[in-house]
Amino acid sequence: MADSRLDFNDRSILITGGTGSFGRRFAATLLRDHKPRRLIIFSRDELKQHEMRQPGPGGGFDHPAVRFFLGDVRDVDRLRRAMQGVDIVVHAAALKQVPACEYNPFEAVLTNVMGARNIIEAAIDRGVKRVLALSTDKAVNPVNLYGATKLCAEKLFVQGNAYAGAEGTRFACVRYGNVVGSRGSVIPVFLEQRTSGKITITDPRMTRFWLTLDQAVQFVVSVLPQMHGGEIFVPKIPSMNIADLAKAVAGDCRVEEIGIRPGEKLHEVLISEDEARQTLECDRMFVIQPHHPWWSDKVGHKGRALPDGYTYSSHNNPEWLGLDDLQTLLKDESVQS
Repeated sequence: MADSRLDFNDRSILITGGTGSFGRRFAATLLRDHKPRRLIIFSRDELKQHEMRQPGPGGGFDHPAVRFFLGDVRDVDRLRRAMQGVDIVVHAAALKQVPACEYNPFEAVLTNVMGARNIIEAAIDRGVKRVLALSTDKAVNPVNLYGATKLCAEKLFVQGNAYAGAEGTRFACVRYGNVVGSRGSVIPVFLEQRTSGKITITDPRMTRFWLTLDQAVQFVVSVLPQMHGGEIFVPKIPSMNIADLAKAVAGDCRVEEIGIRPGEKLHEVLISEDEARQTLECDRMFVIQPHHPWWSDKVGHKGRALPDGYTYSSHNNPEWLGLDDLQTLLKDESVQS
């Protein structure tokens, strides 16, 4: 049941993938704005955990509330141990590089799909109150394995509420687009290519949804108190054109068009036409509601029904980032150089 009074003070919170871009920023935000009882950084990389403990950029997490747990979401027993006494789980761990997932499909399934199952099983077993999983626009009408595994994970988290029962753990998802400055973003590629005087783009018509790391973190923080269980929360975020992004990062470079790569789309979709029938539009987000018997007893979200045939796509988005907007955003995110 949603509880608008929920906050993060005196809570025990676990972040899977806690050493990643989102995990670090989410942890820093909680420590700055709240007073969690425990903040557990769960990841499989001991070096990154060590770096988080150190002072300086990217570190500074040597805090009395912080715990570092080495572990993999593929290991359900380790997850059960880590979730002992935990109130809230934010699930950010994933294999998300499209080419790597295509080349290592078994690994992608083990982490993104079986890992999702393990999170659900461990959370139910340990009585965790809420679990919010991070998803991606690539889960909508997927054309690559990464998107397919994230679609499957979304389905698992939505239906995980049925496994938990009426008074058990609540599961929900957030789904958003590309994050400025995150690992694997196209921006580091452009920055590296810029030194040669030439950058490559796949197709100048390509569009993507775009948000900052802080916007992603604040969205997760804002929807956790609102979740009933089973929703997919989608923020209203602007689109950008890949050619404009190239100009913003390396406007003085020659641009070479190389064509769309396997597994890529010209435009991304955050809400499909079929999903729109069960989606409510709110002021700053959309809420895709589940259509299962256990949801009918819940108090629904307040919002407007979407019109027939509606899709939320990066090319029909009413909100756009122009060249000046992108340059300002990149400067604010310190990814210009």
